[in-house]
Amino acid sequence: MRISAKADYAVRAVVELAASTEDKPVKAERIATAQEIPLNFLENILGELRHAGIVRSHRGAEGGFRLARPAEEIQVAEVIRAVEGPLASVRGAPPEDSSYPGASAALPRVWIAVRANLRRVVEVVTIADIASGALPDAVEALARDPEAWVTR
Repeated sequence: MRISAKADYAVRAVVELAASTEDKPVKAERIATAQEIPLNFLENILGELRHAGIVRSHRGAEGGFRLARPAEEIQVAEVIRAVEGPLASVRGAPPEDSSYPGASAALPRVWIAVRANLRRVVEVVTIADIASGALPDAVEALARDPEAWVTR
């Protein structure tokens, strides 16, 4: 599984909004600067997040962006899906739609298991969890596992 720059930037932008202590909308420029995201790229991402109902935009001199719902209600998976589509696909289709001949016949079940494990993390971690630095215990345990840090 590869996390795209777009998905990474989207999650970071939403976390930045969640961490804002101001009682007014946050300007895209401020998010871009705080998270070191190219502004043009961020503006497109914010448009997709707005379309998905994750953020709201406010026009005018005091305009900017806010979360559309409480951060505790927004899962990381939702943000990724908003900008990338399904969490896992095989050649652009759901893994359950794939089929292979002969010796590779079991491979779709591997892709389905990969998707299930990815969901076990990104569907339980909320934007509030990240903004507060307090991730669910199961996710912390996975991240503490020395094998998780090995690049292969």
